[in-house]
Amino acid sequence: MSEPPNGRSAKVDKPQGARRKRERDPRSLFVRLAEFISPGPDSTAELIATLADAENRELIEPESRVMLEGVIRMASMSAGDVMVAVRRMDLLDIDAPYDELLAQVIETGHSRFPVFDGSRDNIIGMLMAKDLLKLQRAPELNLRTLLRAPVFVPESKGLNELLREFRSSRSHLAIVIDEFGKTAGLITIEDVLEEIVGEIEDEFDDEDGESSIFTLADGSQRVAGDTLIESVNEAFSTQLSEDEFDTIGGLVAQELGRVPRRGEHVDLGGLRFSVMLARGGSVRWFKVTRAPAVSDAAEH
Repeated sequence: MSEPPNGRSAKVDKPQGARRKRERDPRSLFVRLAEFISPGPDSTAELIATLADAENRELIEPESRVMLEGVIRMASMSAGDVMVAVRRMDLLDIDAPYDELLAQVIETGHSRFPVFDGSRDNIIGMLMAKDLLKLQRAPELNLRTLLRAPVFVPESKGLNELLREFRSSRSHLAIVIDEFGKTAGLITIEDVLEEIVGEIEDEFDDEDGESSIFTLADGSQRVAGDTLIESVNEAFSTQLSEDEFDTIGGLVAQELGRVPRRGEHVDLGGLRFSVMLARGGSVRWFKVTRAPAVSDAAEH
């Protein structure tokens, strides 16, 4: 057998190639072995469990874990999951008198309102609460000229994509429509962000965490859901039970049998607790008025 031109037999090259292959194998084998012993998360639930473990080992702060979990969960959520349903939307009628519009704006405390013409399903624009003051200074203005173009999104719109659209268009509120093109509800940029960072406090919330009771322009009261029942009894001269719950939110939920939704109300101790805002499985704010007399309630 003749030798190859390089003077080495072909049998020598094969072991060298095998040796080079063996030299590369230990790293890939180690990686495979590590993945076999401790595989990475294969599902959202496993990923969230991994974050919880990282928090337990003090690799990340609790606040960071909550935000990361929010981002993960938000990826699978749509506008329909977070929106305020149409029956609980606060809308303005384009043909309503100025005083009526102003009273509704003050009562609800929102900064933006969908405006409808004729039917509540026919939303023609958005009105900034601050723009309503222009009519007071210049009554000759037409309310329609103050409206801004509404943003419409389908119920199936992913929250990730919606958040990008809110940022790019500088919009803060969108009208959600169903598969038939009818109004299903509304969603704000705050609703989306709260899925990530948790509840966003507003100017009515106490910085020290204490519950509060505020008087509204129409004489009714705005009461935080975590207000102590003792404080409610003192403010309204009532005798609501403090035996099972400390907060008014817990007492109302017990009376209804579940956490009430926005627009719902419960009568307790001669008071009507109407839900103004609910977030994260609890009531943020109640509007409290005197409950109607039994005879009046029976008529309605």
